[in-house]
Order: sequence, then C-alpha cells, then structure tokens
Amino acid sequence: MLTRRIFSAGLAATAIAPWVQKSAWAQAYPNRPVRVVLPFAAGGVADVTARIVADKLGEKLGQRFVVENQPGPGGIAAARAVLSSPADGHTLAMLTNGTAVSVGLFKSLPFDPLKEFTPISTLGLFDLVVVTNAETKFATLADFLKTAREQPGKLNVGTIGVGSTQNLSAELLKATTGVDFAIIPFRASPDAVVALLRNDVQLVIDIYAALRAGLSDNKLKAIASTGTARVEALPNVPTVIEGGIRGYDVTSWNALYAPAGTPPAIVAQLNGVLREILSDPDLKKRFTAFGIEAKPSTPAELDARMRADIAKWGAVIEKAKIPKQ
Repeated sequence: MLTRRIFSAGLAATAIAPWVQKSAWAQAYPNRPVRVVLPFAAGGVADVTARIVADKLGEKLGQRFVVENQPGPGGIAAARAVLSSPADGHTLAMLTNGTAVSVGLFKSLPFDPLKEFTPISTLGLFDLVVVTNAETKFATLADFLKTAREQPGKLNVGTIGVGSTQNLSAELLKATTGVDFAIIPFRASPDAVVALLRNDVQLVIDIYAALRAGLSDNKLKAIASTGTARVEALPNVPTVIEGGIRGYDVTSWNALYAPAGTPPAIVAQLNGVLREILSDPDLKKRFTAFGIEAKPSTPAELDARMRADIAKWGAVIEKAKIPKQ
C-alpha cells in the first residue's frame, strides 16, 4: 500500500512539474531590463508607438523595457541582434508587414520570421491614405482612375522607395484595376508630397502620420484609405473598396515577437499584459493621433497574418517584376 501511495505521489508530482516550471518562469520574468529591438531609426511612428508600449510594459511588469533602434535593409540588423540573444524573453523584436515584404524582396533573407521567431501580439494596425493636391480636379479615386484609363501612362502616383509597403500598394492598385499609370518612387515622404504640390505626380499613397500636416493645412485632400474599414482619424474618407475596387486591402501592422524557443509561459504573460495595455483609452487616443488602431491579437492570429502577407506581397513583387535585392 505504501509503495502504491509513493508511486501515485510520484505520478502526481510528474504531472504538475511542467506547470510548476512554467509558473516559475512567469513569476521570475522579467528579472532584468528587457530590450525591444526595432528595425527603424528613432523618431518615426513605429519608434514613438513602440516607446509608448514599452513604458506601459515597464509599469506593469516592474522592469524597464528599453527600445533599441537597429535600422537597416530588410530589418536584417535588428533580427540578428535579437536572434543572437538568449530566448528568455529579455530581448524582443518588433516585426511588421515590412518583414513580410522582405521575404519576397530579398533573394536570400538571412533569417526566417516564421521559424526563428515566436509571435506574441500585434501592437497596432494602420492603413495607408491616398491623397491628391487639394486644388486637383480629382474628387474621388474613381475620378483619377477614369482619367488614367482615358490617358494611359500619363498620370503619376508617388510613393516612397521601391519595395516599400506604400510602393507595393500602388502596384497592387495598378494590378487590381488594370489601369495604366506610372509609379514614381521618392527617397522620403516629404519629397513625394512636394512633387504632389507641384503636380509632378497626381496621387500620393502614404501613412497618415506622413500626410497629417498637409491634410491639416488643407494643402492635401484625402480621397481614399487602403484598409477594409475607414481610418478613425479620417472618418469621412471612404476606403478603396467602398470606391468599387473589390479585393483591395492594404493594412499595415507592427507586432512584438520573441526568439523561437522562448518559454510559452513568458509569451502568454506578455500577450496578456499587452491586451490590457492596448485597451487603455489614453493609449488608444495617443495611437489614433498617428492614424494607428491599437490592436492586440493572439499569437496564432499574428502568425496567420504574417503568413498571409508573405504570400500576398510575394505575388505582387513577382507580378511587378521588382528586382530582388
């Protein structure tokens, strides 16, 4: 009888051991400052919003979350910095829809976002905005497309560099509508806006934050947004889909990832805290000012989003015959 009891106790201890181990991880984490590595320079929208979230994470978890900027093509430098660190939750990465684009844009991307990273949660979703010069005759996107059909190759759409989400969104618009217009890449958003004001290009597609000043000054006119629902900051501006172009959806996003092998308890803990943080009305208001919707997700939802965007943008890159880097 005693032997049987000892054996039963042993089984019970074995059964609860993984739970105890996971609980120990969760209780111990974080036990030092956490690095959040971004593939962008300081001062941009991704940087500002990441710092807002990092501050909130620090408040909730009792350790500093330090944003570290590692800009570079394809997010390669940032990815390497994270993947060279222990998978213990103390070094995290921001990956974005730009990461999904990079998979199709590079001949051989030196990291695999699906295999080498563990998804935690999205932080925010944001659509692009289609704008014209406020003095233009184009009141709607349909007006622009009608004229472009009547004058093939004569009208220009400005975006930032080739292979950016903005640039590929213009390529997707061209492919979806079958309309022939030229896509003109610029070094930076201000250059594209200046070209629009000079009428060198007739449309610009960019993020809301890059266009906000021109819209506020009534120098630019928003005629469409690229997601499936209207932008909260521009409630009177219809989506491209509302303009009659079915199947067109460009939703940008940023998200928090950990290196593969990070204990599931830590991933679950971070996901739970992010859900709480991203529902805070003050944070949501601060994100909205940049045209971003604070939006958490499950790890599985984030993984599905990354996979779908890799497939989507890979097809656009191939159809547009954009040379691989």
